[in-house]
Amino acid sequence: MKVLLYFEGEDLIKISGIGRACEHQKRALESQGIEWTDDPFDDYDILHINTYSANSEAVIHSAHSKNRPVIYHAHSTEEDFRNSFILSNQIAPIYKTRLVSLYNKADAIITPTPYSKKLLQSYGITLPIYPVSNGIDLERYRPDYEKIKAFRRYFSLKDDDQVIMGVGLLFKRKGLLDFIEVARRLPQYKFIWFGDLTHIVVPHEILDAIDHAPENCIFPGYVKGPIIEGAYSSAQCFFFPSYEETEGIVVLEALAARCPMVVRNIGAYDPWLKSGRNCYMGESNTDFVSLIQGVVEKKLPDLTEAGYETARERSLPAIGRQLKEIYSSVLKNY
Repeated sequence: MKVLLYFEGEDLIKISGIGRACEHQKRALESQGIEWTDDPFDDYDILHINTYSANSEAVIHSAHSKNRPVIYHAHSTEEDFRNSFILSNQIAPIYKTRLVSLYNKADAIITPTPYSKKLLQSYGITLPIYPVSNGIDLERYRPDYEKIKAFRRYFSLKDDDQVIMGVGLLFKRKGLLDFIEVARRLPQYKFIWFGDLTHIVVPHEILDAIDHAPENCIFPGYVKGPIIEGAYSSAQCFFFPSYEETEGIVVLEALAARCPMVVRNIGAYDPWLKSGRNCYMGESNTDFVSLIQGVVEKKLPDLTEAGYETARERSLPAIGRQLKEIYSSVLKNY
């Protein structure tokens, strides 16, 4: 079995969740000894496509002409497109129509969570849909003293500085405005939001909020490697007040690093995250302030081991086994 993993514009999407999903898929297949290629002109048995632009549609057409089955990886929905770029809400209905058209060209669909599967079914899509996590590289986020030291040195942190971190593109949907407001209410902690976006597409509301953020709220932009990996291991809390996700790879990264977690209670986390079991969930900024204080001051139980177990169940070899089963099933029934 040889799989064509197709990601259009890898250089453009590398800082996004889809970009990390690309890396994870390759390593998941390698863990199961499955041969893959990212060259659409190569020979292959099945197309596993992840992107949505014009070339992606051409690759699907080519696969059909070669009598090869197509699996679409549905990373995106109308719901998680809204409240992102400038004019995203106005474009969202058109974007949904485009997604449905592309997804319906496949023979089967993979999507990260049962929640996103339900959304796709609500669009009227009747193809087989398999919920499979994007997975997580456990070893990469194992606590490492040198990475922690690199992170704290990078931000000139004092020994007694307590850090609340968030990660994501500069989208309103990600809860960025709430992150800033909670930082304003908790001046005793340092809040660091890792993530960037070309400012020309960032709504003025977001840029203005960043410009007027409190002094304890830091925006270093896109940071990769040991610095952010050390941040996950060093931070007192991972705070991610996103309003909409299909899964949230950054959540898996925090769980793998055993970072205490506070998130918004949203559908994407049902049923794999449970408040009070492997994370803490809130509904409002008042909730988040209380929960973060409880976590940092250790007034709430430590749930990090249960969180790590949730990440371990989504390790790349585990995801590779699931993908292998789906490929085999689709090929058998094609």
